[in-house]
Amino acid sequence: MAGASAWDRLWTPHRIAYIKGENRPNHQDAGDDCPFCRVPGEDDRESLIVRRGESVFVVLNLYPYNPGHMLICPYRHIPDYTQLTASEIAEFSEQTQQAMTAMRAVAGPQGFNIGMNQGAIGGAGIAGHLHQHVVPRWGGDTNFITVVGGTKTMPSLLEETRDLVAQAWPE
Repeated sequence: MAGASAWDRLWTPHRIAYIKGENRPNHQDAGDDCPFCRVPGEDDRESLIVRRGESVFVVLNLYPYNPGHMLICPYRHIPDYTQLTASEIAEFSEQTQQAMTAMRAVAGPQGFNIGMNQGAIGGAGIAGHLHQHVVPRWGGDTNFITVVGGTKTMPSLLEETRDLVAQAWPE
């Protein structure tokens, strides 16, 4: 095809609200502008918090790549993984493991994508507040409806997913 890009495209129209800046802070400072600073002061179910620890919390992503997409966030407003204390790193890792365990109990994913984007240039949408993505994956989760139809299917509401995962969280 003349003029066609050599790159394939994966359309994700459900993310347009996020791209346009909905709930995204305008600056790097802590406060009402930062959703990861604001959310811990709200009701768990309404804010989609799945689990609260001493130094980190787990929340469902409002703009998920897949159903059950969770974020592990420190309460402290820090932008970089190297700024976590040893105890925060331990809890951060433990909550990641527990998120995987709970999601396996609820929905049986066949794999996970786990990672952090550090800084705006590294792809972090909210670069001022460190967070790690825990994204459950299933065989065929990028199927014809996503690729051809440009639509992401989400089999349950975020609130329902939050309740299921919170109930299945290992003690």
